[in-house]
Amino acid sequence: MNSIPTKPKAVVLLSGGIDSATCLAVAADGGFECHAVSFDYGQRHRVELIAAGRVARQLKAVTHRTILVDLRCAGGSALTADIAVPKDRAADQPGGSSIPITYVPARNLIFLSLAIGVAEVLDARDLFIGINAVDYSGYPDCRQPFIDAFAHAANLATRAGVESTDGGGNFRIHTPLVALSKADILRLGARHGVDFSLTLSCYDPQSMGSDAAGLACGHCDSCVIRRKGFAEAGLADPTRYVMP
Repeated sequence: MNSIPTKPKAVVLLSGGIDSATCLAVAADGGFECHAVSFDYGQRHRVELIAAGRVARQLKAVTHRTILVDLRCAGGSALTADIAVPKDRAADQPGGSSIPITYVPARNLIFLSLAIGVAEVLDARDLFIGINAVDYSGYPDCRQPFIDAFAHAANLATRAGVESTDGGGNFRIHTPLVALSKADILRLGARHGVDFSLTLSCYDPQSMGSDAAGLACGHCDSCVIRRKGFAEAGLADPTRYVMP
């Protein structure tokens, strides 16, 4: 009797935004059994976790867990401290030549470390993260050299990595969006069936009446990049904004 082949497991980091939703869709369509991981890290836009749940259900993640880790203890970011979120900056380079104040110190370093732990327990060797080095607001932890260095460290620091004798236990971190523009990511996500109306990208969403999920401000760096991406992709923007 022939057994049904099992899909390889993958852990997918899921914030609830455009990039992570597209990344999950790409992983799922690539033949992986996807286990989504989100992070409640004290972010001011914590309602993104509601979006992450919607996306995980729409794209049929096998499991979806939210890990609590409080990055407010470090502070230093407009997303985790009492610092104003910048608004209405140029869409081509919101952060200018410097790293913007919305950078959260060591965020992806911490997130990937926890995701590797989840992957090791699940016996998964593939991780997907939707980092992007084109429309990425200047964050240093959204570049491929960081991912390559982290993957090397993960394979040195885990049992799965050091006990592998044939290379099969080594972790692989996939970055399918790293060289794409936001418009390219939107087109890719659309081809893979992502419902972008379920996503949230805003750094400073506003609650309006009974709408607990919040509405996008329309003016932070993330909203500016998102709006520009939809326009360049030639796709209708389903985002609900507080103001035009």
